[in-house]
Amino acid sequence: MNVVLADVLGYCMGVRRAMDFALDSLEKNTDKTVYSLGPLIHNQTALDSLEEKGLKVLPEAEIETIEKNSVVVIRAHGIPPATMERLNRRECTVVNATCPRVLASQKNAAKYAGLGYTVILAGDKNHGEVTGIAGFAGKNFILVERLEDAVNIRHFDDSEEAVLLSQTTFGQEEFEAIRSVLSEKIKNLKVFNTICSATRERQEALHRLCPSADGILVVGGKNSANTKRLLQIAEENCGRAALIETCSEIPEDFFTLETVGITAGASTPDDVIQGVVAALKQKA
Repeated sequence: MNVVLADVLGYCMGVRRAMDFALDSLEKNTDKTVYSLGPLIHNQTALDSLEEKGLKVLPEAEIETIEKNSVVVIRAHGIPPATMERLNRRECTVVNATCPRVLASQKNAAKYAGLGYTVILAGDKNHGEVTGIAGFAGKNFILVERLEDAVNIRHFDDSEEAVLLSQTTFGQEEFEAIRSVLSEKIKNLKVFNTICSATRERQEALHRLCPSADGILVVGGKNSANTKRLLQIAEENCGRAALIETCSEIPEDFFTLETVGITAGASTPDDVIQGVVAALKQKA
């Protein structure tokens, strides 16, 4: 069996930064409870490792129950301003591990909403990043999850202004299609393609990998948006594709393939990827 890795895969800058922030907070605050507000990243294996080191996941609904002077790490996806205010009222030490690219989108949403623009975001409903950006945009906010949502948006008057942003893990082709439709409906439309370069690079690397593989294993969290999009690309461009979180989930038929390609989401630890490679080679 040949095992071929995508030339770009695994942890992105924002995820690695969030993990480093959490580990540093645990090391420096052994006398305090250290929380992450919601899952720090979308990978259960990495979260289990942090939990073993003492990190506790704090559901947003339970902010008012935590003891004062706790340490709270903001996850890579970010939070709305109202949630930050609730944390500050608890007199917590807040460690903001929001991905810098997400922070930039939050600032743009706040800036243009303040200027009277309608903020339109291409993204997935209920995703943490989207919820955070929506909080910065305020009332003049429209979420576009798919192309048909853009088609159904009303035509704006010539005097109305809007700005289009995207979730950092949104699909590039889908974003371009949405941009094209909205440009016809909104004369004064500013467009910021805020899809993370790391997301694009992983998707492009997978496109390059698919023609040389009989099957593609996408390694990553099953609730991760960027990993789900990698699976979609693999399914569309390769005869066999599967999403797994660890080597124990490799489908049996993959061990019979001549060439298996591997990609991994931006929240997937290096050791998990290497575990999948080792399992394939050992059983082949």
